[in-house]
Amino acid sequence: MLLDLKDIFVSDGACKDVNYALSLSEIEISGEHPFNSPVSVSAHAENRAGMVTLDIDADFVYSTSCDRCLAPVEREFDYHFSHKLIENLEEDFNDDYIEAPDLSLDLDELVSSDILLELPSRFLCKGDCQGLCQKCGHNLNLGDCGCDKTEIDPRLEALKELLK
Repeated sequence: MLLDLKDIFVSDGACKDVNYALSLSEIEISGEHPFNSPVSVSAHAENRAGMVTLDIDADFVYSTSCDRCLAPVEREFDYHFSHKLIENLEEDFNDDYIEAPDLSLDLDELVSSDILLELPSRFLCKGDCQGLCQKCGHNLNLGDCGCDKTEIDPRLEALKELLK
């Protein structure tokens, strides 16, 4: 969605509200498409004393697999982002402001990059997830698999022969 900001930049005190659904279903993360339903986006742009601020609220459900046991995980997120907008950047690298040179802004691109940068790097089904057995692949959250857990370092195998 292209957000037209001409009226906002021109007059002090002007504001604009936008509510829409953003589909991120084409985004692939770790071989999965975790955005099964659209992201609900609410944006509020306001000119306060010549400074245009953009506040964004994004609500969505994220569906993926647990990083330890591969069980399905579904989490609801409610993110809030705030940005300062200017017409032209005077410096080449300035992360404090977002440039809107033609007084419009691609809101879809901004919201999707904000969400992707804010997501946790790992998802677990629960905080104390036991994961999978390294030998048989059994989900250890469902109980012990009975595999022999003792493993001898192959480099120390010769020392075992000395103890006999």
